[in-house]
Amino acid sequence: QVQLVESGGGLVQFGGSLRLSCAASGNIFKVYTMGWYFQAPGKQREYVGDITSYGTTNYRDSVKGRFTLSRDNLRNTVYLQMDSLKPEDAATYYCYADIDGVVEGGRPARRDYWGQGTQVFFSS
Repeated sequence: QVQLVESGGGLVQFGGSLRLSCAASGNIFKVYTMGWYFQAPGKQREYVGDITSYGTTNYRDSVKGRFTLSRDNLRNTVYLQMDSLKPEDAATYYCYADIDGVVEGGRPARRDYWGQGTQVFFSS
């Protein structure tokens, strides 16, 4: 089955940087848009940004100029480079992807998949 696995979270300081990765694996025909959401403690999950298979990117206003999305289509991997980090960026970051692949029962289907989340902590 298709799954997304994130990595790269950790502890950062004000103005620091982190790079998150998310790799899709399994029986995949095509990966369309990939992106990220974040969820701070006690808050709803919010959109960060996404990138199409052609490389077109979109970002929420608060991360424009600080976060950069990229992807490796051969590895079905999306990256989120986070620079100039602020305390409000501390959250659990979830990767998602629109994937055409094989689902339960061996049938083909296109659907959204989510990763398990990776945490970004801020040190004071």
